[in-house]
Formats: sequence, structure tokens, C-alpha cells
Amino acid sequence: MNDMPFFGGIEAGGTKIVCASGTGPEDIHRAEFPSGDVPETVLPSVIGWLRGEEHRRGPFRALGIGSFGPVDLSPLSPSYGRITTTPKEGWRYTDILGAFRRAFPGIPIGFDTDVNAAALGERRWGAARGLDDFVYITMGTGIGAGAMAGGSPLHGLVHPEAGHIRIPRLPGDAFPGICPFHGDCWEGLCSGPAIRKRTGIPAEDLPGDHEAWILTARYTALAVANLVCTLSPRRVILGGSVPRAGLLGRERFLAMVRGGVREALGGYISAPELSGDLSGYILPPLLEENAGICGALVLAREAWDKDRRHETASREDISSR
Repeated sequence: MNDMPFFGGIEAGGTKIVCASGTGPEDIHRAEFPSGDVPETVLPSVIGWLRGEEHRRGPFRALGIGSFGPVDLSPLSPSYGRITTTPKEGWRYTDILGAFRRAFPGIPIGFDTDVNAAALGERRWGAARGLDDFVYITMGTGIGAGAMAGGSPLHGLVHPEAGHIRIPRLPGDAFPGICPFHGDCWEGLCSGPAIRKRTGIPAEDLPGDHEAWILTARYTALAVANLVCTLSPRRVILGGSVPRAGLLGRERFLAMVRGGVREALGGYISAPELSGDLSGYILPPLLEENAGICGALVLAREAWDKDRRHETASREDISSR
């Protein structure tokens, strides 16, 4: 048994669910399950694995969940903790938070989007250490952005759904996009499934000189420029499987995006971070594919800390009576 604070994390993504036990990137034991399975099949497997970790290391102090969305993040809502209008039909309106609350009663659980979780992980241990205002973007099965504002994830009405913003179409590109809601939104044009639909080739096998990479990078640059203008982030972290897929190479893809962002901004925003080639402004994640699951552990620790503060305040209130 381990007397040190010990947490469980769940990162529910478009292709797989990653679960982990530990405290951070230097102390993490993880497993993966395909999220293509229906929740009734995969969630019991995830819960079973986490229970095995408790048997191996001791009880969790808290859990953290970062889930693909859209999700309901309002604690006052009757559907809090549910996945809502996701394109993944088998997961629509799944009560993902409730499943883990029932399986692990009595412990606090932190809940947010998968990209917000990744942003938290990168802020704690990765490419955004020391920053309170930045954007983490993931490009994979879907596209999403987690925005940190003043050191906290931006929620608002629901949460940012940057993958579904509309961007100007490039001349001569007749591809209709694949998003069932918006067709040619950013996700509909540039996600991994969109690249495969456009080319007939999975992104990981796409030749580096294929025109689809040029289109994907240019559309991504337009979307990132929109985020720079609307959110004013101090840094942009571009992660996910698409930037590192295929024979193009991540550095070449990032260089194309950086050049496109500079062109799209047109010199309008004056800031030292936006000078030069933007190699210090648009970065890959330092935690790589562990960004999301490490962020889930951050959510767990924050939930535990909040619970302890509440208990301390309650004891002080009782003793003062």
C-alpha cells in the first residue's frame, strides 16, 4: 500500500480511452481501450482496470476525467457529466461521469473536456509551464482546442468547440468535408478521417508531397489565426495524431502552419511572440501523447484539493459555533 496521494485518470478520446494511475509523467501506469466500442462494453473494462490498480497500489484519493465532447460541464445542469451531441452516435448522451461515480463512490472526481485536460497537463509539466493564457489544439479523429484563460480552462456557455469553426475555403478545393453537423468546418476538412476521405489514404500513410498536406496545413493556419485574434493566447500548442502522421514529418507540418498563420495575420497583431518564424509561439506538446492523461491526473488532484479545503472549512465552521 502507498500512503502518498495516488490518483486515477481517464482520457476518453475519439479512437481510444486511456486510463492511468499515478501522480504525473514520472509516475504513471497506463492502459488503452478502443472507444469505438459502445460505452456499455468499454467503460466496464476501464473501471475493471482501475480497480485492479487500486488493488495493486491502494485506494485512489480522487479521479480525473477528460472526455471528448461536446460534454455538459455545468454542475447545476441535470445532464452534468454527460457527452451530448457528439458525432460518435453510440456515445451520444452517455453519462460518463455518472458511470465512474457509481463505480467509485465517496471519492471526488474532476471532469472536463479531453483538450482542456491536455492543456492542464502541458501547463503543469509541458510546453506551457508558467503560462496562464494559451491554447492547446488536438488534431486527430476530431479537432478540438482547450483554452486556458487566467490559469483556468475556459468554459463559458458550454466550452470552446474550435474544431467546428468555419474557415474560408481555398480556391479550387471542392471537397465537401465530413462533419455530420457542418460539413466543411475545420474538423470536417482536416481531421484524420477527413484526410482519409479526401485522399483514400490514411494520414499515417500519406506521402509527404501529397497536396492534402498543403491544404490541411493552410486550413489549420487559418483556424489558428482565428484563435489568435479571438483568444489572444500567449502560446499555441499543436498536438494530436495528424501533425505527426504520415511521411511529411511534424516539423515540416508545423513550419507550414506557422508560415500560414503569419500570412493570415498580415502583421496586424504586434507582439514580440509573433515575430520571426513563430517557432517559439506554435509548438508541439512536450508531453506528447501523455498530455491528456497527465491532465486527467491534474483534474484528479484539483478535485482532491478542493474536497480537502471544503472539509477543512466545514470543521472550522463547526468548531467556531
